[in-house]
Amino acid sequence: MTRSRSPAPPIGRTGRWLRGLTGLAVAVAISQLLAVTGAVPREFLPTAADVLTRSVRLGGDPEFLLNVAVTVRAWATGVALAVAVGVPLGLLLGSVPALGVAVRPVLEFLRPIPSVALIPLVSLVLGAGLTTEITLVVYASVWPVLFNALYGLQGVDPVPRETLRVFGFSRPAVLWRVSLPAAAPFIATGVRLAAAIGLILAVGTEILAGFGDGLGVVIAQAQQAPDGTLDVLAGLVWAGGLGLFSNAVLAGGERRLFHWHVDQAGDGR
Repeated sequence: MTRSRSPAPPIGRTGRWLRGLTGLAVAVAISQLLAVTGAVPREFLPTAADVLTRSVRLGGDPEFLLNVAVTVRAWATGVALAVAVGVPLGLLLGSVPALGVAVRPVLEFLRPIPSVALIPLVSLVLGAGLTTEITLVVYASVWPVLFNALYGLQGVDPVPRETLRVFGFSRPAVLWRVSLPAAAPFIATGVRLAAAIGLILAVGTEILAGFGDGLGVVIAQAQQAPDGTLDVLAGLVWAGGLGLFSNAVLAGGERRLFHWHVDQAGDGR
């Protein structure tokens, strides 16, 4: 008789951090090895030590930090607007099936359009600047929020909803008491995905613009310099650090607020 295997114990927070740091250390070591051995010329790939040192020094440059603040402001504003639009719209489409069926083809048509491809059009209409950047961040970030809210509502257990209906609760009351709490973990995941996508669009829009202020502008200008590879990579380290920090904060918030959902899903974040 075959003995069933017991499930593997869940990975604790310390274990997740150790695994993440191990992966990061391996990536840094490989980069350092490629540069030191000359497998990749130094002008194309400086050593990881040089890149990290330059990244730390940029943290003491007020002008650089001002550019980072510009990017963070556009990024945070765009994601906040995407949440403000995507959550109510997703709840509305999920609560009114007829409306959801009617609007779904339009959403599926718009969603695959790359936000980067809209930069010339949006710049032509709104001009180059913060408004254009925020608009593109909103457009790119709204989709994961909207569809996670929609899918979250579709996965709600119908028994509690119908029970409240039998007791005379209105549709908004059922949405507030049952559907929204059940869909909240999915919405939180959508917000976390939206934050990552929004950062990509914020920095990418600035890089393509190439002028003004922002972390992407710093990277684009360094790219044009004869010896700017080090600054380009250091700027990318800052962009990656912003994304890593935001994901850690939002994932930690999910674990605290929706620990019951994380435990059921076996999430290893």
